[in-house]
Amino acid sequence: SRGLGDVYKRQVENLLARLMRDTLKDIKVECDDEFQQNFQREAFFNEKWQRRRHDNQSGRKLLHGPGTGGIHLSQSVCPGKIQRDTITYTSTLPYAAIHNDGGVIIVTAKMKRYFWAKYISATGDITYRKNGERRATKRNRRLDADAEFYKAMALKKVGSKIIIPRRRFIGTHPQLEKRIIEIIEKNLTEFLEENDFTK
Repeated sequence: SRGLGDVYKRQVENLLARLMRDTLKDIKVECDDEFQQNFQREAFFNEKWQRRRHDNQSGRKLLHGPGTGGIHLSQSVCPGKIQRDTITYTSTLPYAAIHNDGGVIIVTAKMKRYFWAKYISATGDITYRKNGERRATKRNRRLDADAEFYKAMALKKVGSKIIIPRRRFIGTHPQLEKRIIEIIEKNLTEFLEENDFTK
């Protein structure tokens, strides 16, 4: 009857909607994990990030933020949010996008003041022994490197350009697309095995 046909149609639609939700959740978990790993391997999957021109600290992260561990997904990119049939990623840090895409920053007087303040803060946090000698600690070495960077930025002329190389950590990639297809095929196979539409 027409009524039974409508009921069957709604059941199929509900099953397909659940398949879509479950598949998007699985894809989100995979993307979250892969984007986090990009920070750990300092590469966009198999595409290594460009190193700094003058980098004598092998243990220092290319993208570093609060603390010594570098910028991680939990700090810069919120875990994916499922909205209808899409997964959206947003950042809590204003400079995350330029690191991901690369670009050019024009130096302003305000930026120079900011970097001088950061330089003073970094040098002021360096610890010393009672005899006035600097302590040979990992923290002091990091502060020295940070202070050197901030000073170099503060000394740049207003109007000069800072080129930020692209160090991508989020986006589409053939390896990720392959994994997404595998998830879709697996979920679809299981769905068809669990639901016999020939009855």
